[in-house]
Amino acid sequence: MNQSIIVTRYARSLVKLVGETGRGGVVCQEAEQLVKALHKLPELQRMITAADDVVPPSRKTELLQKALGGEISPDLGQFLALLNRNGRMEMVEEILRDFVDLYHRSVGIRKAHLTTVTEPSEHLLERLKALVKQKTGDDVIIEVDVDPSLIGGFVFDIDDYLLDASIKRQLDRIREQFVERNRRII
Repeated sequence: MNQSIIVTRYARSLVKLVGETGRGGVVCQEAEQLVKALHKLPELQRMITAADDVVPPSRKTELLQKALGGEISPDLGQFLALLNRNGRMEMVEEILRDFVDLYHRSVGIRKAHLTTVTEPSEHLLERLKALVKQKTGDDVIIEVDVDPSLIGGFVFDIDDYLLDASIKRQLDRIREQFVERNRRII
């Protein structure tokens, strides 16, 4: 079976579970923490995806629990046990990432990414959230990156919409136009 279908099915089943128990917010936070831990710690990723004869399934669950600081919600614990039993731990990062996206959509939350030259003020972030709420009716979680190479301006990415109002992009566009005009001269 196609791996993306498997990932989506497991993610949907976790969304359904947390919908029934009402602990979606807690499980979503834990899932986000695990995704970050698995992404930042390649050794943890290798141990979780290792064959069961190398790292026993019970040890894999312990490792993920430790990545959360020792505590894990019953819903996520039950779900990780299911992944262990079914031999799907190698997909845990993708499943949890998909779960977070599906859960956010189910409760009317969008994710956005803002890249600026300096750390934006809380006032600016609140204005952006209010603007997105006004236009879409959904709440928004804004992840912020600081990238001095933009020179000035910002890049705002939400869903399939990208607004690149950076000085770097404008300079690149001018450079491209300059090169194109000079090609015609030669």
